[in-house]
Amino acid sequence: MAKALAILGTGSDVGKSLVTAGLGRIFHRAGIRVAPFKSQNMALNSFVTVEGGEMGRAQVLQAQGCGLSPHVDMNPILLKPEADQRSQVVVQGKVWRSQDAGSYFDSKTELFHYVRESYERLAAQYELIIIEGAGSAAEVNLCDRDIVNWPVVQMADARVILVADIDRGGVFAQVIGTLDLLKPHERERVLGVVINKFRGDRRLFDDGVAIIEKRTGISVLGVLPFLRDLVLDQEDSVTIESGSTVTPFSSETVNVAVILLPRMSNFTDFNALAAESDITLRYAKVPQDVVDADVIILPGSKQTIQDLHDVKEKGFVPMMASHVRAGREVVGLCGGFQMLGGRIDDPHKAEGGGQTEGLRLLPIDTELHCEKQTVQVQANPLMPGVSGAEMVRGYEIHVGITSRRQGAPCFRILDERGDREDGAVSPDGLVWGTYIHGVFDDPSFRRAWINRVRIRKGLTPNDIADSRNVTRRLTAALDDWADHVERHLDKKLVFQALRLPIA
Repeated sequence: MAKALAILGTGSDVGKSLVTAGLGRIFHRAGIRVAPFKSQNMALNSFVTVEGGEMGRAQVLQAQGCGLSPHVDMNPILLKPEADQRSQVVVQGKVWRSQDAGSYFDSKTELFHYVRESYERLAAQYELIIIEGAGSAAEVNLCDRDIVNWPVVQMADARVILVADIDRGGVFAQVIGTLDLLKPHERERVLGVVINKFRGDRRLFDDGVAIIEKRTGISVLGVLPFLRDLVLDQEDSVTIESGSTVTPFSSETVNVAVILLPRMSNFTDFNALAAESDITLRYAKVPQDVVDADVIILPGSKQTIQDLHDVKEKGFVPMMASHVRAGREVVGLCGGFQMLGGRIDDPHKAEGGGQTEGLRLLPIDTELHCEKQTVQVQANPLMPGVSGAEMVRGYEIHVGITSRRQGAPCFRILDERGDREDGAVSPDGLVWGTYIHGVFDDPSFRRAWINRVRIRKGLTPNDIADSRNVTRRLTAALDDWADHVERHLDKKLVFQALRLPIA
C-alpha cells in the first residue's frame, strides 16, 4: 500500500485544493509516483474522464499536477447540489441517486465501501496518495457521519498537514482552535501547519509563527504569500458568487457578460476566455450588468428550468432581446443552450417535472431525461467566421435531448458513435448554443471566435499566437504554483516525515 499525506483545513475555501495540487506537483517532479484522492467532493464544477465518468474539477487539476490522466477513483463521490437540502450523488463516475442530507448521512456505511474500494485501487498502483479533506478538520458535530476527513486519514494511515487562511483573519483561532478540538490520536498525525494567503512582509509574521508553535507544539511548515492573478481552476464558484465588484467594460476589448445563475455549473468554461488580454469578462448578477456587453453568455446549469425562471424573474429577457436586435451576440452552453430554445419539457421528472417556455432565440426544443450523458468529444466548428478553426476538444455533461426544428448546427462531433451534429446557430450567427463544455479552451477556436466579434465591433483581428501564448501560460501555471509552494514550504521536513527520498 502507498504512503499517504492528507491536506486538511481549518475551514472551507482556505486553499486545500491548490495546496494539494502544488504538493502533488512537487512530489511528481521529485520522481515519486503520486496520485490525488478526495473521497467526497461537493461541487457543480465537474469533468468527464476518457472512460465517461464524472468527477470534480479540483481532482482533475491535482491529477495533472501528478502527471496523470484523471480517473474517477481519485474522487469516488461527487455531490452536485440540486436544492438547498438535496444533491445528486455521483458514485465512481455515475449517477447513484438524488438524496436529501439526512438520507445521505444514513448511507454512510454503503458509501464508505466505495471510498475504500477506490482508495485501495489507487494505493496499489502508486507510492504516495495525497488526500484532500473537506471543510474543517474539526467538524465535531459530524464525526459519526464523516467519510472525507478523519475516517479516510485513518484508513490510509496518513500524516496530516493543516492549512489555514490568514487572509480571512483570525488565523490563531483557526489553527489553535482546530488543533484543540482534535482527539489526541488525530492530533498526533499532524506533522505541521501551512499558513496560506499571506499579504505583506513575511518577516512581520515571525512572531506569529513562534506563538503558534509554542502554543501547539506543532511546526509551521510554511507561510505562503498571496499569489495574485492565479489562473488555476478553482473547486467551486464561491469567489465569483461572493464578489461585489463589476469589471468595467472597454471600447478596446471584447466585452463578455456571463449571467450568474443560482445553480451555475462548470464556470471553468470561461477561464481561458478571461485570460485573453483583449477580453473583458464579468459575471452579471442583475440586468444592468449586461449593458454594453458585446456578448452575453448563458452558462451551464444543474437545474435548467429553475435557473431559467430566475433569468426571467430578474428581468434579463428584455435586455437579451434588445441586445440581439442591436446586432450583438448571445451564446448558450449546455443548460444555457437549452434555455435559448422554444420549449423545455420534463416528462420524466428529471428536474421535478413540467414544461416551460424558453427564450425563443433559437429554433430548438429540449426534452429532459433522467439518464445523464457524460462523454469526451472532438468536434469541427461549422459556424461562419470560425469554421476554419482547428478541431475542438471538450466534454458533454447533460440530461436531455435537444432537437433542432430548422437552421444549422454549430459543430460536427466525431466520436465512437460516429459523426453527429451538435448545437444550433441562428441564420445571422448572432445566437448560438452547444452542449460542449471546454469549447473555449482550444486556442484556435477561441481566437477565431474572438476575432469574429472584434471585426463586428470594428476592431482589428489579433493573431492566433496571442491565444496560443495564453494557453501555454495557463498550462504552465501549475508549475508556477508548485514553484511558489516549494519556495515557501519546508519541503525537507515533509519528505522526511513521509520517509521519502528528497531530490
